[in-house]
Amino acid sequence: MEIREATDDDVETIRSIAQRSLESTYTDFLDQETVDDAIEQWYGDAFGDDLADKHSLILLLERDGEVVGFSQSDLVGQRHGTGRILWLHIDPDHRGGGIGVRLLVRTREQLLEKGADDIQAFVLADNEGGNEFYAQNGFEQAGQREVEIGEETFTENVYAEGAIDEEGWGTVDELEVDGETVFVSYGEAARGAKSPFYRAYETEDREELYGWFCGNCDSMDNSMDTMGRIECNNCGNRRKATRWDASYL
Repeated sequence: MEIREATDDDVETIRSIAQRSLESTYTDFLDQETVDDAIEQWYGDAFGDDLADKHSLILLLERDGEVVGFSQSDLVGQRHGTGRILWLHIDPDHRGGGIGVRLLVRTREQLLEKGADDIQAFVLADNEGGNEFYAQNGFEQAGQREVEIGEETFTENVYAEGAIDEEGWGTVDELEVDGETVFVSYGEAARGAKSPFYRAYETEDREELYGWFCGNCDSMDNSMDTMGRIECNNCGNRRKATRWDASYL
């Protein structure tokens, strides 16, 4: 699995995933005409400007060389103090297995790397699954706003990160890695050259450490020396000398 920034060559793929995602999730409360209006409004000819905007961040998630999801975010406010996750779409045929969580984690990290002091996320109020997704992954509803789609106005819930305690950011993801079930704690990370390493536990209560999960290639095959340096034997990702601070994640 790879997560990378989008390029101009990805525009049609992004548009297709957004269309399939909206039709799969949103047609319970949006008619087809409104969905089509949304696609044209957000992913039409002007979408290329978003890719070129230095305050915009569009990340693609690839599985086995195929793009199966993307997130669309921006940075706003004084010195771009707030990172806003505007959309996070996973192709309906590839949902499950925690890939949405991993895309959320990487999007959050990239926004912080770009200078965001806090993170917000937006989801239509009628999208029960989307609201549940953010509520389960470290966010709390902080307000509402109105958004226009075509000629209609809808209510969008605004989420902000909850308080980060001494254990860090609280998102824990249950994964199958090399035939074993592990619980990856995205709030406990070590900076890597290609992507962070995350602590993985044997149980959800995080009492027994299983090892380190490579965020670059989703592997547990790594080694640590006596100085605490980690190297992934699968992709060569290496832990750097500095580490992520718990309050940062």
